[in-house]
Amino acid sequence: MFDKLGLSLVVVGALASFHAEAQTMTNMAALQGLAPLTVLAKTAAGKAALGANYTVTGGIQTGEIRQPTLLPFTDQQQQALRDAFITDGNLADLADGLGTTLGAAYQARAHYDDRLTYTSVSPAVAALIAYANATTGADSNSGKYFFANGTTDGKKPVSSEAIGILTGIGGSPDPFGTNYGLPGGSPGGDAYGDSRPFQTEHTVLSIVGYDYFNVPADNLVYNQGPIMDLVNSPSFPSGHTTYGFTGSLVLAELVPERFQQMIARASEYGNDRILMGAHYAMDVLGGRTLATYDLAHLLANDPAYVGRTLKGAPMIKDYQAALKAARDDLTTALQAGCGNTVSVCANEDIGRLSNPAMNEAFYAVTQTYNLPVVYPKNANVLEDVGKAAPEAGYLLTLAFPSLTLEQADQILTETEGPGGGFLDDGSAFGVYSRLNLYAAAGRAAETAPSK
Repeated sequence: MFDKLGLSLVVVGALASFHAEAQTMTNMAALQGLAPLTVLAKTAAGKAALGANYTVTGGIQTGEIRQPTLLPFTDQQQQALRDAFITDGNLADLADGLGTTLGAAYQARAHYDDRLTYTSVSPAVAALIAYANATTGADSNSGKYFFANGTTDGKKPVSSEAIGILTGIGGSPDPFGTNYGLPGGSPGGDAYGDSRPFQTEHTVLSIVGYDYFNVPADNLVYNQGPIMDLVNSPSFPSGHTTYGFTGSLVLAELVPERFQQMIARASEYGNDRILMGAHYAMDVLGGRTLATYDLAHLLANDPAYVGRTLKGAPMIKDYQAALKAARDDLTTALQAGCGNTVSVCANEDIGRLSNPAMNEAFYAVTQTYNLPVVYPKNANVLEDVGKAAPEAGYLLTLAFPSLTLEQADQILTETEGPGGGFLDDGSAFGVYSRLNLYAAAGRAAETAPSK
């Protein structure tokens, strides 16, 4: 089904000859890092991964593939329906990862009154959240139509430099639509490409219940409208997952006592998109990798990421300093709300994230979704994080400040996932696809306990 590779590139090249919209440096880094998706059909291993992506996605959505989820399957479906709404203004929907006590204290200060009105813990916390979401959200959105049909919005061509990413590797847009028999513009498919699972899968299980606002809803109205219309919104990468990992990582940095639980919550949030029938496993892995990569560069104060004018966010020139100011505000608010220190209240949890063994087991299955290895040279060997992506260590040093960057990078190296997946092509971005932050945070806490 991928025998139209040459024609696809000709079409994309023709689009680029018209007025094109330039991508930012961070957009380009994300597009470059996610681009290995577009060459999967060129190898037997890649084709196997694409086939498994379809099968695994459908099996998880219908329950034929039973995961060690944090809740019983039917309850997890209801959680997925609640997770369809994005509380990007204050991360309220992710705050249950802080535990029943701290989560309640957080949501008492930061909550949504309706779909448009929300409160914040403090201006410093709100600014930190907004800047992170604006960064990762823009990079995630830049990939939607780029990987679908080489445009910024379905119609407007991307820059010649962006097109060069595809031509340079011989990549072809619309890998999901083409491979799954529903290319862009097909009846019942996405008009632009990369049709979603609710369009391509033979069976999609209905979820009926109540959404985040306790309003009767189902996955149909969150996939095809009227609440959320994803019919002509290309699938890769998952924007919800990008948000879920961005927000969860921000909260993990702010409350390192709950770092592992927040990583499990991020994985749940992404996995819930599969249960909704809205995304493939590869979409989730792409969103997770992008969010982790971007946040590491923010925490490292990479000049390409800080000091920018971003839509809906105040400018932050020093993200590390902003994080510390936000942590001070949040610590004060949480301690006032829970009536004790954060460390004590962090252990007062009787919710679905209170079982470490279940958290670890669930995270493990979402690390790769058991998709086949595409790059065997990187499978089951340790890639040196300090050499390939040294800024990754800031994900740990800002939460566990007694660690040096070298120690943090070493921990990330020693706890890496199996590797060799569809994004782990040997690039620095690819390394982020195999970071196991759940295990790394556990090791970091043992090495340098947070205070």
